[in-house]
Amino acid sequence: MHPVRNVAGYRVGGFETVSSTNAVALDFARKGDPGNLWIVGQRQTGGRGRRGRPWVSEPGNLYASLLLIDPADPVRLAQLPLVAALALADAVDRMCGTHRLVRLKWPNDLLVDGAKISGILLEAAVLADGRRAVACGFGLNLSHHPELPDYAAADLAGLGYRVTAESGFAALAESVSLQLDRWRNEPFSGILADWISRATGIGNPIRVRLSQDELHGTFVGLDEEGRLLLRGEDGSMTTISAGDVFF
Repeated sequence: MHPVRNVAGYRVGGFETVSSTNAVALDFARKGDPGNLWIVGQRQTGGRGRRGRPWVSEPGNLYASLLLIDPADPVRLAQLPLVAALALADAVDRMCGTHRLVRLKWPNDLLVDGAKISGILLEAAVLADGRRAVACGFGLNLSHHPELPDYAAADLAGLGYRVTAESGFAALAESVSLQLDRWRNEPFSGILADWISRATGIGNPIRVRLSQDELHGTFVGLDEEGRLLLRGEDGSMTTISAGDVFF
């Protein structure tokens, strides 16, 4: 590990190669780290997306995880994916000098012209002393992107924006710090409104792939906790906490 430094009020540990930044962050937690620690890797050998899917993690892109210890009560933790997505969207604007370049696809995908440019994965673990550790993992396609079976993908360089991993991380750390402060100190409704203002697909037909099922309907919006509201053909409303959305 490179020497620990501080960025935006958080400690940062940098690595050339890691299995995954989330795995390293949670390992630090199990060893007693107090949290508020960023783990940044130049390359991941075992990067993961949602549902355990592999995430291509060669050098040139941004791979970083923030370790938080007991950031909120368990009920409010369900809000964190939206907080993380909004922070990364704001960070991309900081990196690229743009205004609302990114659209958000529920719960935490970032799209540019319909193509996915990032992955966000939150993982939690209850520690031996009863504390709850949360790793907020971010992967952002800066210079290259994987070929995905279900989605179009893109990277910032291919879109005309040259961003280094170092400057990208500085923008991400600043944006995450700002959005976490909002989340801790202000009503969630403000973050939710900002997320919805960037959302794509509201009012349109979608399908949502769940772990054991697939639902079809109209994307009505989000409830006060950030869960997706799906109106079926019969007019019934379903509240969805987790799933993959397809347009």
